[in-house]
Amino acid sequence: MEAEIISIGTEIVLGQIVNTNARFLADQLRRLDIDAHWQTTTDDDPTRIQAAISQAQTRAQLIFVCGGLGPTLDDQTMASTAAAIGVELALDDEQWQKIQADFVIRKTKMTPENIKMAYYLKGGQILANPTGMADGAYLNHQGHTYVVLPGPPREFKPMVTQSLLPLLKQQFGNDKAIFSHNLHFLGLPESQLMDEIEQVLDEAKLDDVLATSYVQPGEIQVRLTIHDAMQAQAEKKLAAAEQAIFKRVGRYCFGIGEHITLAEQVVKLLREHQWTITGAESLTGGMFQSTICSVPGASKVFNGGFVTYAAQTKEQLLGVPKAVIDQYGVVSAQTAKAMAEGCQKKLNADVGVSFTGVAGPDDLEGQPAGTVWIGIAIKGQPTQTSQLHLSQKMATRQWIRQRSVQMGLLFTYWALQNKTN
Repeated sequence: MEAEIISIGTEIVLGQIVNTNARFLADQLRRLDIDAHWQTTTDDDPTRIQAAISQAQTRAQLIFVCGGLGPTLDDQTMASTAAAIGVELALDDEQWQKIQADFVIRKTKMTPENIKMAYYLKGGQILANPTGMADGAYLNHQGHTYVVLPGPPREFKPMVTQSLLPLLKQQFGNDKAIFSHNLHFLGLPESQLMDEIEQVLDEAKLDDVLATSYVQPGEIQVRLTIHDAMQAQAEKKLAAAEQAIFKRVGRYCFGIGEHITLAEQVVKLLREHQWTITGAESLTGGMFQSTICSVPGASKVFNGGFVTYAAQTKEQLLGVPKAVIDQYGVVSAQTAKAMAEGCQKKLNADVGVSFTGVAGPDDLEGQPAGTVWIGIAIKGQPTQTSQLHLSQKMATRQWIRQRSVQMGLLFTYWALQNKTN
């Protein structure tokens, strides 16, 4: 089954927003063994929308048209799709009543264009919108299946999972079974990580396990997949693959499953230990502590912390000896150690994490941008310090700060795991 995803939106074409919908939909299709070999993006011009659909008809049986179902003048997707297919639009009276009632409840004046959100492709099925007002549509017509979906991700994803996927499974489901596990890594370059994993799978004679990588902010996600297998057999092979991979590069894996973050894993381990954590940040400016606080339940493990940008502030708030800074500088293992121990003792926390370094673009104390020291102080244990030499090619200030935080989380995760083991 060949599929094409057509994304509609001038904002996407101009680079004003990131097209997350196409990636999400392609991933859902992959799980159904549907190949979306083509992805097309066009603006809101009806002529170009119709041209994109006409092109898709020459190479795909399943065509998705995403975005542009709102009430404004530039929302032309449903009408343009109908014109390209050669069908009429039909009014969903029930949805139109809901739209009018919603405007009454919100005490907002409704314009005539709002009725556009209640139209769908005549002869097809209405795709319910669980979180919005615009109808979607699903139509089988002259050897093709057309799916029209809204653009806002908060509407798009629920419509795909709740309204669309059951129809796709019913029409295109087959006897093939696809099983996947997601592994989350940090601390190795993608090329090195995948080379190691491919060698492991080859040595373990697990040739039917496919490993693919996807670099995301703060991690490398590796998906292990087996096609066309019985569930018990697939799960056994995936477990064997994971075990072999962990023996080689398990130190860099912080979780298995969907929607896992390193910050969540750190908070989870802290809660298991019933420990608290604090931070002392210089170049990261509070980003580490903010990341910890973004995790639900962080209040159980985090009471507060420090942002100590200037050398004098490090001395005043953390008790970093002036002699340490004078002798070694702020970009040093000694200062990182003193900062970690200082914040840990000041708040009587179980774990103190410090960050000091050069975010750039200028050098500091003769150290180039991307030079970072991280300290981990844990009660009753020697303080650990680690130095990062972050890539000069990627060394924007924000990237250095974000990478420093992720590596600080990874070092903390390792320290907490060592405590568990």
